[in-house]
Amino acid sequence: MSFLHYFFLFSFICFFSFVSTFFVLKYLRKKAILDHPNERSSHSIPTPRGGGIALIISIFPCLALIQFYSSEPLMGWIIVLISAFGLALLSWLDDLYTLGPAIRFISQIGAVSFCLYMLPTPEAGFLGGFLPFWVEKIILGIGWVWFINLFNFMDGIDGISGVEIISISFGIVILSIITPLAVAYTQAGIIFVAAALGFLKWNWHKAKIFMGDVGSIPIGFLLGWMLILLAGEGLFIPALILALYYLMDATVTLLRRAMRKEKIWQAHREHFYQKATQANMTHAQVVIRIVFVNTILIICASVIHIYQAPLALIISVLSVSACLYSFEKIHHKHIAQNNT
Repeated sequence: MSFLHYFFLFSFICFFSFVSTFFVLKYLRKKAILDHPNERSSHSIPTPRGGGIALIISIFPCLALIQFYSSEPLMGWIIVLISAFGLALLSWLDDLYTLGPAIRFISQIGAVSFCLYMLPTPEAGFLGGFLPFWVEKIILGIGWVWFINLFNFMDGIDGISGVEIISISFGIVILSIITPLAVAYTQAGIIFVAAALGFLKWNWHKAKIFMGDVGSIPIGFLLGWMLILLAGEGLFIPALILALYYLMDATVTLLRRAMRKEKIWQAHREHFYQKATQANMTHAQVVIRIVFVNTILIICASVIHIYQAPLALIISVLSVSACLYSFEKIHHKHIAQNNT
């Protein structure tokens, strides 16, 4: 595909996502499908949830068509899209009726297990070929299920998940340009970036619509799949780096809650980015800081592949750690001021 074709693809999907979100917003308002504020919320007024429907109808058909006509389609795209659609339907029911964590978790494990079973193992393995293929797939399965859930957990303030979709997907586009990856990676990355950008216009602070589980679950599932495919291309560390902010914020928060013997599946406001908003940083200020960190991660992921530089991995971890520490420090400072 030429630059003009990519530009047309990007423009069409971005516009389609923007318009689709507008109509989904009208439907959700009409049906009063709203996310009402509570003690764990980061918003103050009832806001329509389910905007992920617009992302699904923007991404799924385009991704399927691109893969269908591609000479080198992404591995397992048919079963992955079918599984993602099933998760989207179940997540929509969860948005409407709250099905409970057990049903969600079992369905995610089922979808991930099925897809990993069907995906052929690359000759060099997904994780470098040092482990038996079945051990690799168990590790990947645990990581994939965790990524789906952390993507859902982290969708807690305006714009954050839209920005994360753009960051990870743009990173995939960059890696596909500087490495001998199939053009399908570039096309898929552009589709995700464009759809998220169109949705972000409505989800930026102050958000008029939320993504909801119907968006965060299947999108997390699809992004997890693409990161696993990168690992199978010998790009495990760059793939890890691209998702590092979400991975570190969610994982550290989960471990803290587990150590305090809290129910880790319950909604809360203890993520680092949430603590920053509680300390009177606006959602936009927090997300822009995350964008800055993600930009560093994209650069580091590219540098690691080109120069095999361990320093880039260290810089990535330190950059995310510094961001998390700054959010924590702002939160503690805010509490100290309120106590004086």
